[in-house]
Amino acid sequence: MADPVTRVGLVGGGQMGAGILEVNARAGLEVVCVEVSAHAARSAEQRLTASLERAVSRGKLDAEDRDDALARVRFEIDLHALAGCDLVIEAASEDEALKLDLFGRIGRLLDEDAVLVSNTSSIPIVKLGAASGRADRVMGVHFFNPAPVMQLVELIPSLTTSPQTLDAMRSYVSERLGKQPIEATDRAGFVVNSLLVPYLLSAIRMFEAGYASAADIDKGMVMGCGHPMGPLTLSDLIGLDTVRAIGASMYGEFKEPLYSPPPLLDRMVEAGLLGKKAGHGFFRYADA
Repeated sequence: MADPVTRVGLVGGGQMGAGILEVNARAGLEVVCVEVSAHAARSAEQRLTASLERAVSRGKLDAEDRDDALARVRFEIDLHALAGCDLVIEAASEDEALKLDLFGRIGRLLDEDAVLVSNTSSIPIVKLGAASGRADRVMGVHFFNPAPVMQLVELIPSLTTSPQTLDAMRSYVSERLGKQPIEATDRAGFVVNSLLVPYLLSAIRMFEAGYASAADIDKGMVMGCGHPMGPLTLSDLIGLDTVRAIGASMYGEFKEPLYSPPPLLDRMVEAGLLGKKAGHGFFRYADA
């Protein structure tokens, strides 16, 4: 990619995807968001609009900039709408088979020099590159939730990512989006989740074993260690299905017991208790 990114495609407008969508639109980029259905596309649009409205109400964005950002975004339900994008960001569910299928389909649609990246938390980038048919122009670009607030972005080149692709994504993240990139090797969990997820899973095991209530476990880490939120609240915010998927991927690669999702986490995900986005996880949420 010789020219700067001007047109971005986004696959998936859920909690994480909507935040990435907002970051790009507020940075002045044209964005097309592709969802699986008209209903999902409307939900993504509603998430984006609500977040921009909150930014206006808090004095972090003026009304004109909100309107300009919304005007730069369109929502589609056909992957062919991604044709002509300089950069496509995949932010679909943390499911390896789904992502491999998407990369195969999207890779055939894009111009030769377009870059295709994944926001995956743990799935090997080299596999996604191989599925895409354009492995030199595929890498990980991992945002953190909520993307409009969090300044860190992990850049994950694989063994087959070209230096030009990595350079282009460094420039995109730091210059176009104004965020701080760090680089990680292509191993499950990358930098942040390799440290964070064992901590979250340990807190879940502690609660499962009856050491303390969920509230007291979180209070202990907030008031005792100065963390901005406790591990169980953070797990709910990330999504318990996502926490389980990351842990399972890391355990599958390294076979370290501390990465293995606890039985309680499996049961909660099976019951649909996914955290804040579902209204109920380790805590209940009235505004879900």
